[in-house]
Amino acid sequence: MTRIDHKEVLTDLSQPVAELRRAIPEVWGAYASMHRAVIKDGELSARSKELIALAIAIVKRCDGCIASHARGAARHGATSQEVAEMIGVTLMMDGGPATVYGPRAWEAYHQFAEAMPRPGTDGS
Repeated sequence: MTRIDHKEVLTDLSQPVAELRRAIPEVWGAYASMHRAVIKDGELSARSKELIALAIAIVKRCDGCIASHARGAARHGATSQEVAEMIGVTLMMDGGPATVYGPRAWEAYHQFAEAMPRPGTDGS
């Protein structure tokens, strides 16, 4: 099985996304505004929301969504164990397909988490 470079998935999407954003700026802007409003901390933390989004990405079998929300989960401080337990929930709820897309999400999370600055190494 070929390893997926989840960063490359996002890179590959960047050009067509930019073109589409220019073609439908109001629609794309509205979606981006909704995304920002939803993901920000509220009663649920941004980390929890990214984990929920990553679970849905697994169930929807969307590699671009997996890459995006794995990156978001890593950026918001999700731990490897939190991701593992979330994937366990997707296995319970989605069955066999989650045995394929869950490991993809696991791999994506680790690719992005490994690239995140470690506490105390980025000047903070």
